[in-house]
Amino acid sequence: MLELTMASVSEADAGATAGMLMADAPSDPGSVLRVGRDAAVCRLTTPDDWLFVSRVHLEFLCGPDGGWQVTWLRGSHAEPSSEVLLTLAGHPVQPLPYGGTARLPHGSSGELVIQDRTTPRSVNVGFYHEA
Repeated sequence: MLELTMASVSEADAGATAGMLMADAPSDPGSVLRVGRDAAVCRLTTPDDWLFVSRVHLEFLCGPDGGWQVTWLRGSHAEPSSEVLLTLAGHPVQPLPYGGTARLPHGSSGELVIQDRTTPRSVNVGFYHEA
């Protein structure tokens, strides 16, 4: 099972407790969870006017071995208007490249932060991958 929590935080909200959205999926091969602005295909959606987030920004996909990976899907622009940082518990923060994929080890937890490059706002996606 992969469990996700998401909070959208702007500069105005920085000191406040953000409302959390949650989603989960079983670790069955082919299971997918998506994060983005398009509610038709994303289980976790960001505000419509947050254009630094693509229609489908992050895709979590379960592989044939029950392991999960996350991909920052390339959008319609050559250069993104955001950056994505990945933190696995016990490891330093690392950037997830535009179009890049990272494996989420069994039993791992951590966070992905989609950071707007022009204003102080972010989408924070926490994850827990059951062993």
